[in-house]
Amino acid sequence: MHRISPIARTVAVVVAALLLAGIAGCGAETTGSGEEIIYITDAPIGQNEFLQLGKTGTEQAARTLGATARTYESTDEQSRRSNLEAAVQRHPAAIVLITYEFNDLVSEFADKYPDQQFVLVDACPNKIPANLRCGTFKEYEPSYLLGVEAGLLDRSGHVGTVAARDSAFFHRWSDAFALGAHSVNPRVSDTQLFVGGDNAVGDPARSKELALTAIQSGVDQIYGVTGGGNGGVFEAAAQSHVLAYGVDVDQCPQQPGVVVDNAIKRVDKVILDLLTLIHQGRPGGTSTAFGLAEDGSTITSLTPQAAASGCAILQHPDVLAQVRTARADIIAGRITIPHADK
Repeated sequence: MHRISPIARTVAVVVAALLLAGIAGCGAETTGSGEEIIYITDAPIGQNEFLQLGKTGTEQAARTLGATARTYESTDEQSRRSNLEAAVQRHPAAIVLITYEFNDLVSEFADKYPDQQFVLVDACPNKIPANLRCGTFKEYEPSYLLGVEAGLLDRSGHVGTVAARDSAFFHRWSDAFALGAHSVNPRVSDTQLFVGGDNAVGDPARSKELALTAIQSGVDQIYGVTGGGNGGVFEAAAQSHVLAYGVDVDQCPQQPGVVVDNAIKRVDKVILDLLTLIHQGRPGGTSTAFGLAEDGSTITSLTPQAAASGCAILQHPDVLAQVRTARADIIAGRITIPHADK
């Protein structure tokens, strides 16, 4: 097993360190470091802030753990496989993958290369190999808190979500949002629309079209769960003078005064935590879910950066007070949020 911690106790460890320097892959030069962590995306980073956060988090974790970082961006299934093949040939200390697109591939490669350590963020296969550590999120917890905000700010009696796919995974957001709204406004109704297609998480035009449809049906608080398509949801909300909610990162700056708050995934924290387990030589074959209690899932308004976010919720301290109470109740187990497994 390659470990992130460089502990030179024997000649064998020295040899292992030389191996960790890696060999050339994808036409790139080696770093010259005895330790390397490779981050592989499921799609081009581009404007996808979630994938960018994975890159930034991997780089930060590498610095913290005394390693260097390298990123391979994928475009499709074949490039994901090619990037994995190139990565394992470099013999890095760990390979960090992100999203459910790697569920099958990571199982295949972890079995084929049992001495290589893998980290998978935001997903996990049903059977977890011993050299894999998964970090998932309790998306339903911050989504419930956003729903509390929406229910308290709602004036039409109708909230809605535009999500990428009509699947159990995305219902962890949309259903929890509706439940949170209903918890403070029992008369509120809910509409959920889904992008679908081959580009469900990167289609702002289709996302905007669905958001306008929801708004025309009476929705005045709309939750965008479409990844790179959320810009379209926010445009629709701005044009129609309704309020919107974002995901994964702080999206309030995209439409100031329109985006109320965001369900945040602390990808950077999850990557550091999981790589630290490798650093410490802890056993793999595990999956850890990060929620409000673990500070792995939260909302922008409850972070130290809230004041600088520009989120519209900051204009409603009375609503935020109720949100903080709901957060405490979730952590204490006084509120239980039904959710589907990923």
